[in-house]
Amino acid sequence: MDSSWLTILKLSFYIGIGGALGANARYWIGGWLTGRLEDIFPYATFFVNVTGSFILGLFITLIAERYIVIPPHLRPLIAIGFLGSYTTFSTFEYETFALANSGSYLQAILNAGLSLSAGFVAVWLGVRLARFL
Repeated sequence: MDSSWLTILKLSFYIGIGGALGANARYWIGGWLTGRLEDIFPYATFFVNVTGSFILGLFITLIAERYIVIPPHLRPLIAIGFLGSYTTFSTFEYETFALANSGSYLQAILNAGLSLSAGFVAVWLGVRLARFL
């Protein structure tokens, strides 16, 4: 097996580790929030998507602009694996559809609008914080 295949396998391994950690974090945080909040809005998905957006903005900016040294294998583990499985576009889309399908049009519009705008603001805040540090 040549070295390029080994590199790809190692990268896939690290992304998989990050994915497992991110999926479990999402599961536990989502379950904790769902058990504490009313079931009239998808708070758990909203929370993980906004916090994930913030973390991604912070992480990428710290690496790209502040030259924080992170081992090369941890970059995809965190950005692709962990945050890719922690945040969830498909669940966001389904929950928005389910709200609209049940006749809760205002909640569906709020979920879509707030998720997009809060996610954007969260990325912006993460970038700003990283640049401030």
